[in-house]
Amino acid sequence: MTEPARTPLVTIATTDLCAITRGRSISAASLKETATRGVGWVPANSSLTPFDIIADPNPWGSQGDLRLLPDLAARYRVASSRAPTPFDLVMADIVELDGAPWEGCPRSILKRALADFEAETGLAILSAFEQEFQIVGAPWRPAPAFSLQALRRCDPFAPELMSALDEAGVEPEVFLPEYGRDQFEISCGPALGEASADRAAAVREIVKEIARLNGLAATFAPKTSEDGVGNGVHLHLSFRDKSGASALFDASRPGRLSSLGGAFCAGVLAHLPAITALTAPSVASYLRLQPHHWSAAWTWLGERDREATLRICPTSPLGGARVASQFNVEYRAADATACPHLVLAAVTRAGLEGVRARLASPPIVGGDPIAMSEDERGRLGLRRLPHSLQEALSAMADDKVVSGWFSAPVLETYHGLKRREIAVLDGLDTSAMLDRYIGVY
Repeated sequence: MTEPARTPLVTIATTDLCAITRGRSISAASLKETATRGVGWVPANSSLTPFDIIADPNPWGSQGDLRLLPDLAARYRVASSRAPTPFDLVMADIVELDGAPWEGCPRSILKRALADFEAETGLAILSAFEQEFQIVGAPWRPAPAFSLQALRRCDPFAPELMSALDEAGVEPEVFLPEYGRDQFEISCGPALGEASADRAAAVREIVKEIARLNGLAATFAPKTSEDGVGNGVHLHLSFRDKSGASALFDASRPGRLSSLGGAFCAGVLAHLPAITALTAPSVASYLRLQPHHWSAAWTWLGERDREATLRICPTSPLGGARVASQFNVEYRAADATACPHLVLAAVTRAGLEGVRARLASPPIVGGDPIAMSEDERGRLGLRRLPHSLQEALSAMADDKVVSGWFSAPVLETYHGLKRREIAVLDGLDTSAMLDRYIGVY
C-alpha cells in the first residue's frame, strides 16, 4: 500500500504564562521565509488559563494582533523516532506588528532580565533545569526506587527518550528512575542566556512525545496524588565572566559563595514569598511545598541540603574536574506549572535586587526549621513560604519590587488568569483537582 503524502510541519511556539507551549504550525519547507515575518498571534491568548478558559475580564479583549517571530537558534527537531513525521518545534518571541518585543512575552521578559544583570555586573548567567515527571497508569510491575529494575522495566522508553533529546540538541546528561511511583528525572547540560529555559520547555514536549509513541502518558504535574511524591523543577545557576571563569565561587568564603553570589542569594530569599507566585503558580504546587518533602518550604539557604529552597550544590575533583567550574546554586521552589522563562527571569531579577542593594550573604542554615524556636528562625531569616496560591499572589501584590518588574497590563493578566484558575477548581476535592493538572501538564 502506498504511504499517504505527508507535509512535514514545524510549530512556531511560545511557552505562555501558564507554562503551556502553544503556537501555530507551518510547512517545514517555508520556515526560512517565515522566520523573517513570523506568524499571527493574539494578545488575549495570554489570558488563557491551563484549562483553556480565557480569564474575564482581562486587559486585551478581542482587540489587537501580534506576531510569533521564530528564533532559528532555538529549533528542537527529532526525526529519528518512530513517529510518522518529525517532531519539530521552534521557540519564538511574541512581538508587535513592527517587530518590537511585546510586553507580555515570557521569553522577552527573560531576555530583559538577563541583559540587565549582565549590564550591571558584567557577568552572564549560566543555568540548567532538572525536571521530574511521572508515567500515569504505567503497565509495569512496581520496582525499587533508583534501581536498575525500575529503569529496565520501561525499556525502550528511556533509551528512545535520551536519543531524541540528544538529537534535539538539549544536551541530556542524566536520566534516572526517581523515588516516586513511576517517576523519572531528566537533567540537561547548562546553557547561557535564555537557551536553558527554551530547552526546559522542549524537554517537556519531547518527553510527552516519546511517551505517547510508546503507548504511555507522561505528566509533569507537581502532584499526582495527595500523599505521593511531588514532581519538581530545579534551576541550577552560576555566573561567568567574559573569560568564562566562575564568578560565583570563592573558596575563602562561607559555603565557597562569592560576595556577589551571596548578595544574589540574599535578594532571592528577600523576595522569595512573592516570586513563588511565578515559580510555583498552581493550586497543586502548594501540596508539594511542604516541610520534610525534600522540596522547599522556607526562605532558606543551605549547603547540600535538599530541604533548602536555595541549595549550594556539591562539587567533586574526581577525574581532574575543576571545582570552580562545577560550583552552582540550586533554586528548588519551582515546578512545571511554571513557565521556565518566568522562573529564570524571577530568580534573576530577585538576585539582581540583592546585588544592587549590596546585601550581606545570608547565613547558611543547617538543621530542621520546624525544630527551631521562633526566635531562632527569626535570627536566621527563616520565613515560611506561602501555604497556597492565593497567599503567594497576595505576597506578589504586596511586594512592590516584584510587581514593578512587569507592566500594569501584564500584571493584571497574570493575577486575573490565576484567580480564574483558582475559581475553576473551587469546590473540587483534592483528587479531582490533581486530575485536572495531570491532564494538562
